[in-house]
Amino acid sequence: MITVQLNKADFEYDIHSLVKAFFPSEDVQVGVSLKEAKEEISFHIVTNYRKDTIEILFFSKKESDEPRLCRIVEVDFSDRKETKNRLKRAYYRMLSEYTGRKLPWGSLTGIRPVKIPMAFLEEGKEEGFIRNYMRETYFASEEKINLSIDVAKRELALLKKLDYRNGYSLYIGIPFCPSTCLYCSFTSYPFAVWERRADEYLDALEKEIDFAAEHFQKMRLNTVYVGGGTPTTLAPKQLCRLMQKIRKSFDLSYCLEITVEAGRPDSITKEKLEILRDCGVTRISINPQTMNEETLKIIGRRHTPKQTEESFFLAREAGFDNINMDLIVGLPNETLLDVEETMRKIFRLNPDNLTVHSLALKRAARLSMFREEYQDLTFENTEDTIALTASYANRMNMEPYYLYRQKNMAGNFENVGYAKPGKAGIYNILIMEEKQTIVACGAGSISKRVYPDGKIERCENVKDVAQYIERIDEMIERKRVLLED
Repeated sequence: MITVQLNKADFEYDIHSLVKAFFPSEDVQVGVSLKEAKEEISFHIVTNYRKDTIEILFFSKKESDEPRLCRIVEVDFSDRKETKNRLKRAYYRMLSEYTGRKLPWGSLTGIRPVKIPMAFLEEGKEEGFIRNYMRETYFASEEKINLSIDVAKRELALLKKLDYRNGYSLYIGIPFCPSTCLYCSFTSYPFAVWERRADEYLDALEKEIDFAAEHFQKMRLNTVYVGGGTPTTLAPKQLCRLMQKIRKSFDLSYCLEITVEAGRPDSITKEKLEILRDCGVTRISINPQTMNEETLKIIGRRHTPKQTEESFFLAREAGFDNINMDLIVGLPNETLLDVEETMRKIFRLNPDNLTVHSLALKRAARLSMFREEYQDLTFENTEDTIALTASYANRMNMEPYYLYRQKNMAGNFENVGYAKPGKAGIYNILIMEEKQTIVACGAGSISKRVYPDGKIERCENVKDVAQYIERIDEMIERKRVLLED
């Protein structure tokens, strides 16, 4: 447990995020009134906001008389952005001195680091200016600065194809999976439990789709993403029903891609792949996460590496020429050698996209909720691991085209999407960069309205499947309020 005492409430989220970046496995408590710690306190930090300074005192123990480290930062509280950056730089220097470590992204803790170089590129700033800004403002490493600028350039080139004012994108959520993975915190439910009510769920979903289609009938649909969960857990008849509903409800004349998360290899069959192909799906994901059978058992995935390969070849035989594969690095008990073996097997399959995720231990995941059960597991993610996956992507003629970060990521790294020329997933960029309105249908989905001035408003659907079915009219009304002029 790490405790951070503030003399007044301000910048709590930023402090918490940065401390967790250095200590992802520790519980961190930040605030004016701290709860009594039930665990042993690793160290204690006191932050005092004064008139034009911030004082940060680092104590090895909460009851220590003298601070081990101290930082005084001059600030102008009327400039919130600059004050936050100075505070985070001071915290970063202090924690870096204490741990002897530097973080690849420095003090930058936001989930969308590409937004920074992208905004500057859109303003016409030179790369040299962007590099200096990210180096001096966030202490980001040269490797991550290069990566973020490269991705920003590719994103901008892809986004030029879109009409933000007259276009929109559609997300459809199917919140069912064959089983729940150890690390997962997404809204998903075991399909075996909900199988008898799956058609009821589709009934409610179709009502929401009808509303979206009617509301956006004068606009151009640019991308469709069917995710979850795992949409291919649906029975073939149900999957066909869903995809036919999308085709009949929307004008797809301007649609650049239709993606379906086939996701779990144990949910894929030849019949389902043929349904997706016949319904015009252009891009699918087959996600092994790892090709190590022991790791798959630990994390609760019921498929084998062999099933992954068989599903991939079935998809190729069905005619899919844009297949993404998701991997996670930092999985329990996996070493660099395990990751290399996974990459060798993926290299032989030669997919069109590769998305490499750094494990993020979310609070709602079983791995976090029942930590004592899994205390013997080890987690390893290093710069060598990230470099290894990048080198294999390069050997497959792929380039990074989008990236994002999550809280509590192993090694404080990032998730990167790689793609071969012409195979990048446009929806992935849209969801990250928030350039276009996305209407989302299904339990747990979140719609975003993007205004011409860049303002963004959201509305959420309830996560619980039964509540979604019962309250579908309310979910539709929420959208109506969000989207009305």
